[in-house]
Amino acid sequence: MDGERTTLENGLLDNGLSGSFGSDFDDDFTPFVYEPDPDLPEDRYLDRELSWLAFNQRVLELAEDPTLPVLERANFLAIFATNLDEFFMVRVAGLKRRIATGLAVPTNVGRAPVDVLADISEKAHELQSRHAAVYRDQVLPALEEAGITVAKWDELDDADKAQMREIFSQQIFPVLMPLAVDPAHPFPYISGLSLNLSVRVRNSRTGKEQFARLKVPQMLPRFVRIDQRETVDQMRFIALEDLIANHLGDLFPGMEILDHHVFRVTRNEDVEVDEDETENLIQALERELLRRRFGPPIRLEVTEDMDQVTLGLLVRELDVTEQEVYRLPSPLDLGGLFVLAKIDRPDLHYPNHVPTTAAQLMPSEPNAKPDIFSAIARQDILLHHPYESFATSVQAFLEQAAADPHVLAIKQTLYRTSGDSPIVEALIDAAESGKQVLALVEIKARFDEQNNISWARKLEKAGVHVVYGLVGLKTHCKLALVIREEKGILKHYSHIGTGNYNPKTSRIYEDLGLLTADDQVGKDLTRLFNELSGYAIEKKFKRLLVAPLHLRKGLLKRIQIETANAAAGRPSGIRIKLNSIVDEAIIDALYRASEAGVPVDLWVRGICGLRPGQKGLSSNIRVRSILGRYLEHSRIFSFVNDGDPQVYIGSADMMHRNLDRRVEALVRLTDPAHLTELDALFNRAFDDRTSAWELDESGTWTRHNLDDGGQPLDDLQNKLMQQISHRPRSTRTGSRR
Repeated sequence: MDGERTTLENGLLDNGLSGSFGSDFDDDFTPFVYEPDPDLPEDRYLDRELSWLAFNQRVLELAEDPTLPVLERANFLAIFATNLDEFFMVRVAGLKRRIATGLAVPTNVGRAPVDVLADISEKAHELQSRHAAVYRDQVLPALEEAGITVAKWDELDDADKAQMREIFSQQIFPVLMPLAVDPAHPFPYISGLSLNLSVRVRNSRTGKEQFARLKVPQMLPRFVRIDQRETVDQMRFIALEDLIANHLGDLFPGMEILDHHVFRVTRNEDVEVDEDETENLIQALERELLRRRFGPPIRLEVTEDMDQVTLGLLVRELDVTEQEVYRLPSPLDLGGLFVLAKIDRPDLHYPNHVPTTAAQLMPSEPNAKPDIFSAIARQDILLHHPYESFATSVQAFLEQAAADPHVLAIKQTLYRTSGDSPIVEALIDAAESGKQVLALVEIKARFDEQNNISWARKLEKAGVHVVYGLVGLKTHCKLALVIREEKGILKHYSHIGTGNYNPKTSRIYEDLGLLTADDQVGKDLTRLFNELSGYAIEKKFKRLLVAPLHLRKGLLKRIQIETANAAAGRPSGIRIKLNSIVDEAIIDALYRASEAGVPVDLWVRGICGLRPGQKGLSSNIRVRSILGRYLEHSRIFSFVNDGDPQVYIGSADMMHRNLDRRVEALVRLTDPAHLTELDALFNRAFDDRTSAWELDESGTWTRHNLDDGGQPLDDLQNKLMQQISHRPRSTRTGSRR
């Protein structure tokens, strides 16, 4: 789930927060043409939209957990709010657009979009009310008990009010812009996700009542600090809209303030660019980004005390339905809690976790400088972020490549990166030093489009060869290839990951990455980069599975092999970790595998369209979800294969968009130690002692975080951090196979 706003992902990180539940929505309404299996029941799929709402409910359950530090609970409330904003801006907006244009095709469960919209509305209303109640009844009192108070104007004494009046007059009043609504002033445009005050005033001379709209400036702090009589462990704030609302007389002098209320509009902020009809994709996308601000409203949030006259005006002028109106207790826009969640109170946050440098990348001598290329040449290195540092592994790999005179070329994909990315700087340094540098920038990464356009232009100015991938396909794979001359021979050094080349998100996203000098992987990547930048036709690869042509087919083949092995009494098993699974062909293949006797474990963070544990369909399938301080983001596909395990990691989820409309890549791992490590990871995730949510056949997720005695179960992420930080520091842990 970001539309920023600057993208959910970067918006959280710009605030210095561990907001780690961005959903990375995409328009996934064009279905994969799949012939249904007539032997399987028609109701075998769970609705993808309701499954996503169930995921966000799991985020909310973390905010409800009194055992978590209170500022982390506030952070989860903010994540829930921004997740839901993006869901409406993309998924709900997409459904509405297709209904309006007559292109409404049945959903993944065969229902009409208008019926799904009704279900979404019912569940979203329930969750938003629950969300507001958690803030008011649980988190707000817990914050106050910890010395952090969000006060209302009426709770301030005279000294506080005097101080706040001065702050208002000097720092807030000058940037406010009240807009009257009358025959000479039509109803103003309400920008998406902005917080607004509706104000009813009466002319004291004529007695005439009038309406005005006042936008709460987004560049000002969402919560204003009250500084009077505070100590280090006592902090007080007032919501910006509350402060403004109590100074409306300054904005409407001579008028009687009758009433005021807060409201907020969510708009369709999806972007559509027809690549076949434009020669300059960047310019077309920039024009579309300007149009994004004016998308039609799809949700109106109002404070529960809003009068019917004002509400009727808003509904009429914004052209929203009753179903799209959400009456909520104040404050609206709890995404603003990110501001409070970054307060520097270590006692109110998760304990600090410090990533370690991967053991294989540590120098052999205490004061020696690490040599990334020598380490990779010795053996494949499997990285696990954020437990192992991104800065001392992937970032160091690219920075060393940029500075190394023996490196001739660097090729890399960039899907999302941070605004001050050392990765981009390394590519610029490499190009300026005369190396051949290719950067495949995906400028259509949702809500990161403007950021990626800026970086693409900066790279081009530095002499980097910038390309934008294939028409009609997003390039989502995470690939880096370095060509280095060693004693007259060109060697390939490769990185294939599950997450973006973003140093900021690498600290809060759980991801895997493979560093390898394997010549076959290097040749695979060379061909793939040539196809992405030129006109080559996609071929089959040796150690890669690449979408859109071969990834689904390759995984289906592996599932079919497990099915056949189980039927023949040979060892079988499937373990998959991913963000979301909706693809019908993959799900049906897993159903058939289950009923052939294959044990199937699915570790799913977000959407799951598969029903587990249903007799005669999925009795051998278990589905778990783990949420916590880090965003579980890695994708792993593991197959027992009659005792010769086949294990892949990569960037793809089992969604139509990933398999049909994106360039994705999975790489097969070959080092036995890596296979053992990932097998142990699954064992820990599915251990009864590990805290997790379990999915049943009805689509209900149940949290299991306490044992029979009421004691907390193990936190997987804490356990992994402890385990990985205590790994031996020897650099000679293996050799190239």
